[in-house]
Amino acid sequence: MAPPPNFDTLTIADIARLAADDRLPPVEQWHPTHCGDSEMRIARDGTWYHQGSPIGRTAMVRAFSRILRREEDSGYVLVTPVEKLDIAVEDAPFVAVELKAEGTGRDARLAFRLNTGDMVTASAEHPLRFEERDDGPHPYLHVRGGLEALVARSLYYELAEFALAGPDEPPGVWSAGAFFALQPPASQ
Repeated sequence: MAPPPNFDTLTIADIARLAADDRLPPVEQWHPTHCGDSEMRIARDGTWYHQGSPIGRTAMVRAFSRILRREEDSGYVLVTPVEKLDIAVEDAPFVAVELKAEGTGRDARLAFRLNTGDMVTASAEHPLRFEERDDGPHPYLHVRGGLEALVARSLYYELAEFALAGPDEPPGVWSAGAFFALQPPASQ
């Protein structure tokens, strides 16, 4: 597996093309019998563990991330055509670690590189959402099939700067024609 391209040198159009060309396994079509627990865990910071030890090989983490699926009961599994194993996920299975922004206002496009090397442009298909918790805001980016990336705190601050510099009320960011308010809707 080739190393991912340098995110800093890519344009948003390059990122969109690479994401469209990325062929993921059809995990949603695989329905093998549940085989047990993988003895794997994805920590809140995006570190993958097996039997309590971090998985140090980036290529191995990327390979596992491509067969990850979210189940209807909100659990997570690693799935192949012949086996399905549970995997523990502390928060979100991915972490958005880099941000690239092009354009302003309604014409803006925001692309993210995940800790697995995957690239996702925020859009109606890949929305950003912001959840308020006791320890502060938790921003998430939809990646695929119910799988999300926790947006790293430093990137959240960049998004907040964009939002506060804009005229929108409530403050938020635009990407690929979709608007994402920084504050979650008020509970009713």
